Amino acid sequence: MANHRSAIKRARQNKVRNLRNKANRTRVKHVIKLVRLAVKEKSQEKAQTALATAIPVITKAANKKAIHRRNASRKISRLTRQVNALSA
Repeated sequence: MANHRSAIKRARQNKVRNLRNKANRTRVKHVIKLVRLAVKEKSQEKAQTALATAIPVITKAANKKAIHRRNASRKISRLTRQVNALSA
């Protein structure tokens, strides 16, 4: 356990940031799951709307450094390809 006052504060800040990042990552997983379910159902409209809500959530998580920006880009790209494959 931390002994110095600054180290105690740092530990407290890390705990709060960890919870915030965990919430963001969980939200990203949830919206990705919604898009994949819509693709699995082969529902073009549902997939488009789910993707439209997923992209800003993923981008926001990347901007807040909860996930890496390239990871976010890869997730968005793969989801978009899956949704576009429905129309083809």
